Amino acid sequence: MEPNSKILLESGTNELEIVEFRIDEMDAKGNVIPCYFGVNVAKVREIIRLPEIRRVVNANASVSGMIKLRDQVITLIDLSRALNKNTEGIPADRVIVLEFNRIVVGIQVHSVSRIYRISWENVEPPVKAIHDANITGVVKMEDRIILILDFEKIIGELSSTMALAAPGEDLMLAHSTANRGAKTILVADDSAFIRRTMCGSLREAGYRVVEAENGEEAWEHVQAVREKCKASGEPFSNQLSLVITDIEMPRMDGLHLTALIRKEADLEYLPVVIFSSLASEDNKMKWRNLGASDILTKPDLPNLVQKADTLVL
Repeated sequence: MEPNSKILLESGTNELEIVEFRIDEMDAKGNVIPCYFGVNVAKVREIIRLPEIRRVVNANASVSGMIKLRDQVITLIDLSRALNKNTEGIPADRVIVLEFNRIVVGIQVHSVSRIYRISWENVEPPVKAIHDANITGVVKMEDRIILILDFEKIIGELSSTMALAAPGEDLMLAHSTANRGAKTILVADDSAFIRRTMCGSLREAGYRVVEAENGEEAWEHVQAVREKCKASGEPFSNQLSLVITDIEMPRMDGLHLTALIRKEADLEYLPVVIFSSLASEDNKMKWRNLGASDILTKPDLPNLVQKADTLVL
């Protein structure tokens, strides 16, 4: 599992591996309805049977308690409760241990099936019929649909210590809004929760911001700006000064987007910042070799405006 995920995180091949698992629910007649979900293998540390749970007083209803994983005690999340599923009588005896954004957390699920390697082109954005902000992608298999969950949002909303922080006032005033107002930043992230946080901070600081829900949409915008500037003779940087991109996105991931940008000679000086929960020191080095100007993780978000200032002002 680990070697393949490392290859995919450095190659820019626009592929990912997902672990498929189930959170089943009961319908009004008492029938079990299977529901299939997925998580990027790169976030998965291990999969274990449910160990002894130590209850936590006054915890969120979605927190089952704490479990001991060798020498580490971690929080255990009952995913069925977090997703508001009616699962009465269905045992959730498997735990997927996730590690991202410098945190380790256990996710209690009903079953884990297998790993699939797929192209991000086959991961579609959620259709309008799926009104669930916790879902960032849809994978259509032959006999079922696998929903990709936004674990950053789910876990962030359960704990204030994991929540996204906004820049401080002193940081926002380090440069005048007039200077920032002449610069446009493209933010690509499939999570509306995270995209709203980043774009809100940048706009509040005075930047012009364009949003994209995935890498494909972001690349189309970059190409449109290129064509416009070629036709008018205007410098590209006047229309687009910085790209901030997530990695895990439907249609096209952020690594492939970065690689496409770096292949174009006229985009050589366009800064590209990768924002990802998977930013280990090893991955950061690989992403910089791929062409990333800098890397941000969720704990770095209070420095988002400062980072943009450094790259474009």
